[in-house]
Amino acid sequence: MNDNLDLYLVVTNPVAGYVACAEAAVAAGLRYIQLRMKNVARERVVQVGLEMRAVTRGTATRLIVNDDVTVARAIDADGVHLGQTDMSLTEARQLWPGSASKVFGLSTHDEAQALAALDDSPDYIGVGPIYATPTKVVADPVLGVARAAAIILRSETPTVAIGGIDRSRLPELLSRGIRHIAVVRYVCQRPRPLEAIRELMAVAEETRQGNAKIRPGKSHGTVQ
Repeated sequence: MNDNLDLYLVVTNPVAGYVACAEAAVAAGLRYIQLRMKNVARERVVQVGLEMRAVTRGTATRLIVNDDVTVARAIDADGVHLGQTDMSLTEARQLWPGSASKVFGLSTHDEAQALAALDDSPDYIGVGPIYATPTKVVADPVLGVARAAAIILRSETPTVAIGGIDRSRLPELLSRGIRHIAVVRYVCQRPRPLEAIRELMAVAEETRQGNAKIRPGKSHGTVQ
């Protein structure tokens, strides 16, 4: 992957299907793909999760499950991502025996939440939404680029920027030192997800070549 961009694919209602997106993530060498299915029966989420797990198992791409640690445990995912209104990471770890090697992520939406996240020791935090996005029924307040970048660059925890990010907005984020970026609709709404991922990588490479002043931020950490 381009050293100046690390994409985290969040898969919600994909046009091409969940398995196709998992295959695209593996083919592109993405380190993370998240299964996010809202208002769907748990049995269906488990079924889709197992299908995606069959694709990612044994690859460098880690499968993360949104919201439900019991689903993550059932499919032997690589981790779980929780929101501010979900159970705490401490509770999630207790519900997942042998999860020391698993990844635990946490959504944050402002400076206070990003700071408070330190108490739960997440492996990374999501920071956003950067831009307005329709992927949530109850939308969180938009942070904007400047405020999000300030949170990210000051964070002692590895961060992933999320919310309304597409190829036209990517150069501004990179110019601010933001490297770990989650994408949702830009890939999920495309019939060829691998093509969309490669477009984002190409934009990142063009930005790197066209602006030698871009440097990684000092303190936002690396999402391992």
